[in-house]
Amino acid sequence: MAHAYMMGMIERERRMRRSQMRRKALRRASMPWDMPDVEFISNYRLSLPLFQQLVDELAPFMPQRRRSTGISAELKIMAALDFYAGGSYQRRVGKDFNLGLCQTAVHKCVAEVTEALNKPEILQRHIAFPGNREERMAVMRGFMDVFGFPGVVGCIDGTHIAIIRPHDFEEAFFNRKHYHSLNAMIICDAELNVLHVDASYGGASHDSHVWNRSALEAHMRSLAEAGEVCWLLGDSGYAQREWLMTPILQAAPDSPEAHYTDLHCSTRNTVERCIGVLKARWRCLLAHRTLHYDPVKAGKIVNACIVLHNMCNRARIEVPTLDGYDIRRDGRRQPAQPVHVGDGVTSRRGLVERLWRDRQNHR
Repeated sequence: MAHAYMMGMIERERRMRRSQMRRKALRRASMPWDMPDVEFISNYRLSLPLFQQLVDELAPFMPQRRRSTGISAELKIMAALDFYAGGSYQRRVGKDFNLGLCQTAVHKCVAEVTEALNKPEILQRHIAFPGNREERMAVMRGFMDVFGFPGVVGCIDGTHIAIIRPHDFEEAFFNRKHYHSLNAMIICDAELNVLHVDASYGGASHDSHVWNRSALEAHMRSLAEAGEVCWLLGDSGYAQREWLMTPILQAAPDSPEAHYTDLHCSTRNTVERCIGVLKARWRCLLAHRTLHYDPVKAGKIVNACIVLHNMCNRARIEVPTLDGYDIRRDGRRQPAQPVHVGDGVTSRRGLVERLWRDRQNHR
């Protein structure tokens, strides 16, 4: 009886070793270096050179493998990219022949890579609001060159990221569309690079609530108080301020106010396109997908995807199509709000008159 038990244990250990060796060989064969760049981008969104750059940046912040059969940093990052890009559950990634990882391993890979992408050194390197006058001038020139709208240092909007029902403070995450979500505040430049993100608020929070409690709001106010002329562009759900310009609704046709609002809307549409590109690339953020994580971890996934979005965008990597999915379904999801009128009406009035004069002079 004891002999049979021992033989059974030996056989199980032998099978486990064979399985480990097969997975090791599969992982070794799955390294992407021989994969055509177009195919690699289709699967993982990054080009091969950009992928290697990402590995070099993240490897110091990831646990080192202790065994020869351990998972390499390259494969961990590939697994996480596949999860972010596909927007499906980890089980699909774990069964992917190209990766050779079980679902438990994939879960750990996504967690480790997400944490690495959320290190302050990584976030500050890839997501940075212009910190000095020279940087702000560069962003303003970008908007002026493309849209002819002066003084813009970013366009602001919120977008919902679906999550599972949280255990704590559920009501803070239940949005008006009757699902649980984060309301991620995003600010971008004219080239669709994300300059600032805050994914720490629940879907029940309105865009203006998230903005009013942001440290960036205080920063923009301080710039205005110091006499620097620059502003963000937001929709009518935000309060009009010297540092945040909103549209003028129901403006008379062919009036200075209508011209301002048309130009404002076409310029501010930049952030809506930015959100569309972000979610087309990293489909785990789409509204019809749900992140099966608590709000804090889901917020970190949002941050991670935005770091990767900026890397891809600056490298001019082509945006994948959404196979018939209408990205507008992921657009503005805020309830109708009265127009907020604040203390920046005088500044907006001066901007309206300036844009109207420019239009008249160019006729």
